[in-house]
Amino acid sequence: MIDSIAKITLYVKNQNEARDFWTEKMGFIVRLEQQMGAGQKWLEVGPEYGGGTSFVLYDKEMMKAQNPEVNVGHPSVILCTGDLESAHREMKERGVLAGDIMRMPYGSMFQFYDMDGNVFLLREEVGTH
Repeated sequence: MIDSIAKITLYVKNQNEARDFWTEKMGFIVRLEQQMGAGQKWLEVGPEYGGGTSFVLYDKEMMKAQNPEVNVGHPSVILCTGDLESAHREMKERGVLAGDIMRMPYGSMFQFYDMDGNVFLLREEVGTH
């Protein structure tokens, strides 16, 4: 059902400053930087030779406007699957509280919650499976 821990979202005050920190000071590379519309962008950084897990640097204020319930003071964990539809169906069958599948230009995904109400994202990435 779940293949890997794909991404961890860090909510940042300024995406460009965060990108510069992780690339210039920590030696990471930009793995993906894509406009999402209206001043938003999807920005991922990670070690050049460090496997598939990356940090998504997401603007705090944008997330607060999109989804006020998200705790922007805490990282978000994004898990990865090769078959989002099946994973979504399996989770619902097992009684997991799972949201609707969202289809975006940068990937399809849905939120799900653990027994304590912590939110996770399961994502099927474009071109990775």
